[in-house]
Amino acid sequence: MTDTHAHLDFLEPEELKEAQAHLPELRAVLTLGVDPARWERTLALAQGNVYAAVGLHPTSAHLLSPEVEEALRHYARHPRVRAIGETGLDYYWTPETGPAQYRALDFQAALAEALGLPLVLHVRSRDGKAEEDLSEWLLQNRPKKAVLHAFSGHPALERAGLETGAYFSFAGPLTYKKNEALREAAKRLPKDRLLVETDTPFLPPEPHRGRRNRPHYVRHTLAKLAEVLGMGLKEAEALTDQNAQVCFGW
Repeated sequence: MTDTHAHLDFLEPEELKEAQAHLPELRAVLTLGVDPARWERTLALAQGNVYAAVGLHPTSAHLLSPEVEEALRHYARHPRVRAIGETGLDYYWTPETGPAQYRALDFQAALAEALGLPLVLHVRSRDGKAEEDLSEWLLQNRPKKAVLHAFSGHPALERAGLETGAYFSFAGPLTYKKNEALREAAKRLPKDRLLVETDTPFLPPEPHRGRRNRPHYVRHTLAKLAEVLGMGLKEAEALTDQNAQVCFGW
């Protein structure tokens, strides 16, 4: 199993100890450092089967400066880094920083392109506007390799992701009873573009809702994806492991 999106640096010491004890169960984990204060810690955690991504989350886009750009260029060249991000658009928490979010997104997209790394994309809003805007950005900019993190099933984002060859990464919400439309979307998507993740410590899958997430909980999302696709668990595991390896190059 592969957890393609976690934030190990957000875990408390005892939580991290537990997560690390279960790492042998996983093929790989990608842990993401999402602002300058977290990049060093993220890279320190990227050992063994844990790899790193570094970027500026849209809610931290206001921090972008020439100094931060130079620091991100430096950290992005670390040998354990396998992606840039997460970046994107977030109108749920910080709608007022829209222009800054686009600047940070464009910078990180250019950096990912220059380094030949995947671009991990976050999107969230209350009314779907960020999803529509990111869909337009995808179609205009067409990054060579992009990952739609915690894919929500938004129709415009699905169309743009398909047209641009993006990867669709499913997190805990795939397992939630009310999300039948999301499971229907998973059925429609190309199998070689499917990934699973936890977003540790956020978005825990059933049966762990209401608690803090862990990378090894990805097995529940994987099991639901296997059910949706009419596959056995081992077949779905081999599929998503292979997709992650192709995407992130570990």
